[in-house]
Amino acid sequence: MVGSGRLLREPPRIKALEAAAAVAEGRVERLSSSCFRVRSSDGSRVYTVYVDPGRGLAYSSDNGTRLRGYKGYPIIAALILQGLVPYDPQVGEALRGVPWRSLNERLKSYRRVLEEVKRRARARGLPPERLEEYMDRVAEALRRISLRLLPQPPLECTARRGEEPA
Repeated sequence: MVGSGRLLREPPRIKALEAAAAVAEGRVERLSSSCFRVRSSDGSRVYTVYVDPGRGLAYSSDNGTRLRGYKGYPIIAALILQGLVPYDPQVGEALRGVPWRSLNERLKSYRRVLEEVKRRARARGLPPERLEEYMDRVAEALRRISLRLLPQPPLECTARRGEEPA
């Protein structure tokens, strides 16, 4: 795991598209103002996410955040729901159903995954330039948000919904 308290780096640009798809598909559940649960594209994983931009703190159990030290797509999706990162519903809809996890594992290259995602979006009537513009807007917003990685999520994010933390 990346050292706690470490400043999270900017993510690969394609993570903006993965986050938009998660929002469009309803895979992002807001538990409180700062706590979220995000389901992976194939449903096999559920990520615990905490984002408090005001305090500059974040946690996410996804590999991009924990192991690679960047703002992973679950954090970006949470920032979208918090209204701090732009969301384009047409981009999200065009990316519904993209099997992100299997594409990432099979193609092993974000460049190749992006080519495939652009092909799918074009087939749904969204030009690739629209995806590029969206990634640029998200990257710009993310550069203005400085987040330090917490070693674990706050207790408020790990208690079951409807239960008080012990």
